[in-house]
Amino acid sequence: MSLIAVDGLSVRYGENTVLHDVSLAVEPGEIVTIVGPNGSGKTSLLKAIIGAARPAAGDVRLKPGLRIGYVPQRLHIDPTLPITVERFMRLTEKVARTDCMAALDAAGVPDLLKRQMSQLSGGQFQRVLLARALINQPEILLLDEATQGLDQQGSAAFYKRIETVRAETGCAVLMISHELHVVMSASDRVVCLNGHVCCEGTPAVVASAPEYRALFGTGTGGALALYRHEHDHDHDHDNPHSHEAAE
Repeated sequence: MSLIAVDGLSVRYGENTVLHDVSLAVEPGEIVTIVGPNGSGKTSLLKAIIGAARPAAGDVRLKPGLRIGYVPQRLHIDPTLPITVERFMRLTEKVARTDCMAALDAAGVPDLLKRQMSQLSGGQFQRVLLARALINQPEILLLDEATQGLDQQGSAAFYKRIETVRAETGCAVLMISHELHVVMSASDRVVCLNGHVCCEGTPAVVASAPEYRALFGTGTGGALALYRHEHDHDHDHDNPHSHEAAE
């Protein structure tokens, strides 16, 4: 049974239709990435899935009792507010300290429990949000451009951790990303959205699709090469030619 099944979904805000006739499914254990230009309806799709946006047509079906972990695009916490990572992770429900520690370990930041949220780097902050999403052992993680504001190295490290979480827990992942090198390296399947589903399939299939190339050009091969180079060698991050298309 699919974890999430979207069938003929349309979403409108007033007279503006942001999504029409969108259908997709997420199966257990797979990583699916949604890409598309600004204004293509990516976040609206995620909102419809979690029930924060009402469909104008079509429907969204979730597996009964589905456990969802959600990592938002960004979260603002008043820097003057004294709140530790542990306190933040236990704000909305009672969670045992051991569960907090296990989730932080899974997110790759096991030593942050007593740190102040205001003292965290951008990458650490996002890892804490990931840990909070992992506390209830979700069957699927939803990520809404979770690395926005991080540099390329921080983004790559974050998504590498997502792959590790999937490998260790078996949870599925549905993520929105504007970083095309992530799409080409971390996903089992890609859905290209522009108000509707332009194309979908494996990264290789989507990267060669005319609809995808019309939106993004042909440079993602070079971005993929850069991503792999960074992880294979951990140096020479500033090669000015690494961003060029490698067809």
